[in-house]
Amino acid sequence: MSGGVDSSVTAKLLADQNYDLSAVFMRNWDTRDESGSDKGCEWEKDWEDVQRVCRLLDLPCEMIDLSKEYWNQVFEPSLRQWEEGVTPNPDIWCNREIKFGALLEHLPIASNGSSKTWFATGHYARKKWSDSTIASERGRPQLLRASDTTKDQTYFLAGISEQGLDRALFPLGSLLKTEVRELAKRHRLPTAERKESMGICFVGKKGKFGDFISSYIPPNPGLIVDISTGSTVATHTGLWNYTIGQGARIPGMLKRAFVVRKDIKSNTIYVAPGANNPLLLCHAIQVAHFTFIWADLPPAGLHSDLGYRANVKLMHRMQPVMCSVFESPGTNNVTIKFDQPISGISPGQVAVLYDTAGEWVLGCGTITDTSNS
Repeated sequence: MSGGVDSSVTAKLLADQNYDLSAVFMRNWDTRDESGSDKGCEWEKDWEDVQRVCRLLDLPCEMIDLSKEYWNQVFEPSLRQWEEGVTPNPDIWCNREIKFGALLEHLPIASNGSSKTWFATGHYARKKWSDSTIASERGRPQLLRASDTTKDQTYFLAGISEQGLDRALFPLGSLLKTEVRELAKRHRLPTAERKESMGICFVGKKGKFGDFISSYIPPNPGLIVDISTGSTVATHTGLWNYTIGQGARIPGMLKRAFVVRKDIKSNTIYVAPGANNPLLLCHAIQVAHFTFIWADLPPAGLHSDLGYRANVKLMHRMQPVMCSVFESPGTNNVTIKFDQPISGISPGQVAVLYDTAGEWVLGCGTITDTSNS
C-alpha cells in the first residue's frame, strides 16, 4: 500500500474476500537522506494514511525499508544516465527491481506454510492465464492493459519478470478511476479525497525536476547549436536539463526551437526551428537489453525478413503504434521500425511491446539510438 486511494480500495476489495490478508508499505525515499533534518518527510504522511486505512479494515500492516535498495538499483543508475545525457524511466525499473523484486523477497511466508504468497497492488492493469496444453495445469501469466485506458499503467509494469507477474493480483484492472473514487467514498476510506501523486517519486514536493537533479550533478556547461545553420545560439549547464523533442527558449530565433539531438562526446545540444520540423521525426530505434516477460518463449518472426508485427509504446501517455521488430541473432538487442514516424524520441526511454491488438504486454528494453531515415 502506498497511502493513495488506489491501493486503499485494493485493500478493501480483497478484505471483502476470503484472503488471509496483510499490508506492506515500502519506504523507498526519505528527504532526511538528503537534508539530514526531520523536516519534509513525505513518506511519513503516506505511512500514516496506510495505517489509518488498515485500522478501518482491521488489517495488520508493516513498513519495509527498501531505501538502500532503491538508491543502489534505481536512483544511482538513473543519475548516471541523466549525467550522460540520456532520458531514463526510473518508475519502470522501480517496479522491476524493487516492488516486484526486493519487496517480494521480504514478503512473509503464508500462514498455511506455503512459500508462495499473492502480491496485490493498486496498479491499473489486468492479468489472465494463457491456455495450457495440460488440462491439470494452469497456463502462463499474461499482462494486459487496464479497462480504463486513460489510467492504464502497463507501460510501467513491462519490465517485471514472469515470476513476479505470476504472483501478482490487480483488483483495479477492470474498474474505471471514477468507480474507484466512488468505492472509496462509499466505504468511507480515509484516503477517498486524496489527490493523485504525479511524476517521479523521489522528486516529491521539492519543486522542479531540474533543480532536484542539479543538487546531485555538478554543472557541465556546453553549447546549444542551431542544426540548420551550424551557428551557436546559446549555452546550457548540463545535457540532463533538455530532452529530445522538448521546446528550448532561445532569444533571437524567429521560430521556437526544439531539441533534435544531443552529442554526448562534445556536450552539445542541437536544436531546430518549428514543432513540425522533420528532424524531430524518428522512423526506427535500436533497443538494447530487450527482455520478454516470457523470457524462454520470444515471439516467432523476430528473425524473419518482415520481422515480428507488434504495437509499441515509448511513453506512458502515448497510444500503441504498429511496428515491425527485428532481433539481432545471438543478442537481446532489437530494431523496431515504425509504420509511421514518431516525433521526439530520446535514447534512454523505454520501448514497450504489445501484441497486434495493443492489449497484451510482451516486454521492454532501453532505446540506445534513433534513426530518421
